[in-house]
Amino acid sequence: MIKQDDFIQSVADALQYIAIYHPPDFIRALSAAHARERSPAARDAMAQILINSRLCAEGHRPVCQDTGIVVAFVDIGMDVQWQTTLTLEDMVNEGVRRAWGNADNPLRASIVGDPAGARRNTGDNTPAVVHVRMVAGDRVTVELSSKGGGSEAKARFAMLNPSDDIADWVLEQIPLMGAGWCPPGIIGVGIGGTAEKAMVMAKQACTESIDIQELQARGADTATERLRLDLFERINQLGIGAQGLGGLTTVLDIKIRDYPCHAANKPVALVPNCAATRHVTFTLDGSGPAVFDPPSLNDWPEITNTAETGRRVNLDDLTRDDIAAFEPGESLLLSGHMLTGRDAAHKRIQDLLEAGEPLPEGVDFNNRFIYYVGPVDAVGDEVVGPAGPTTATRMDKFTDMMLARTGLLGMIGKAERGPEAIDAIRRHGAVYLIAIGGAAFLVSKAIRSARVVAFADLGMEAIHEFEIVDMPVTVAVDSRGESVHRSGPAYWRNEIAGIPVAQA
Repeated sequence: MIKQDDFIQSVADALQYIAIYHPPDFIRALSAAHARERSPAARDAMAQILINSRLCAEGHRPVCQDTGIVVAFVDIGMDVQWQTTLTLEDMVNEGVRRAWGNADNPLRASIVGDPAGARRNTGDNTPAVVHVRMVAGDRVTVELSSKGGGSEAKARFAMLNPSDDIADWVLEQIPLMGAGWCPPGIIGVGIGGTAEKAMVMAKQACTESIDIQELQARGADTATERLRLDLFERINQLGIGAQGLGGLTTVLDIKIRDYPCHAANKPVALVPNCAATRHVTFTLDGSGPAVFDPPSLNDWPEITNTAETGRRVNLDDLTRDDIAAFEPGESLLLSGHMLTGRDAAHKRIQDLLEAGEPLPEGVDFNNRFIYYVGPVDAVGDEVVGPAGPTTATRMDKFTDMMLARTGLLGMIGKAERGPEAIDAIRRHGAVYLIAIGGAAFLVSKAIRSARVVAFADLGMEAIHEFEIVDMPVTVAVDSRGESVHRSGPAYWRNEIAGIPVAQA
């Protein structure tokens, strides 16, 4: 007999747990990748992710400001009985509601209703996406994940011909995905079934434990194991590296699930899991709610914050001549004041300018920087909650407008910029900087004051003004349009292949 509140509380506790703690297998794998990394930029990015992870475990705060959309895989034993007045989905959603409304660790509400229309935030991160199976037995097993929007946006699907090579298709997709999924992480692949079955398998594969090193040691026994090893080696040879900056490790593991399919089809789905990988499994047997024991802090490596070095930059007196001296790949420590803004804020700014109306009081981008972020609410004596960057490519279509009409000097986000944005940056002599995706709590430590200055109704998408001290960033696109997301992977792809740099 499974009681309603036991189920709801287990879901709520599980979601709080995965928001705070990385899985131990991920920490071990990322620590090993950090230890062997030769690219300084990628090594520093992984160091920041690991330091952030430990800070979150100690401070009980989210590892990423994007606390995700909840996906639940629920296996219900045929002999289970329920003591509840709610449906299964209603119980999952109530668990989400409790987790997101936890006063000690509020999570960021990111879910919008009416997705083709008004796209208004639901306010409590519901509803979740729930997949249910009826299985043998008298227990309920729940596999929960909380999937960030950056990695979810990079999901891929294809209906291949039976003779097509799966590895070739995956290798085509990885470079096209860019760095918005915050590598290094796990790639889930679903093969077979139907279109929707392949996607679900790929999503669920991401929740498996990292064990590629064990597979390498014992060797492959099946076609899927051989494919895992092949993809793991060939993807890492691409040199994309942590945060797309170029390096030895792009993926920590490849996970594959398959299912029989129609003879005329070969459905293949690919879903990446980011550096804020969040998942946990629990089982209910009627004896009470699930219990989640915090991992030992000994699971985290002792790493010095290498991001504490770099050119110090005062944003409050920065000029276009100053930013012209920034070099791609250079580390900076930013201090001063900046404004924030994401998709919804950019759209409102565009609408106001096109209507000939002034921007709201306090929104002056002239000779300033904008940070693409939607922070978590503050708790206790925090000025702001975890505040890591969001994927900058979503703002590409607004970049020329912002640079041409507001006097903006530069932007801070994560991942690469597209050709349209890079061209605008070059023409206007601006710059684009990146903060490390997956280091949100660490970034928030540099924010000394925060206030909403416009569009408060947008919630986490409102425009804030931050005062920062020594916020670590990397120059990703300089004022001449040179992108480290092009040069870094190209250099390390040749380095891994043993090609002299002069031939790169």
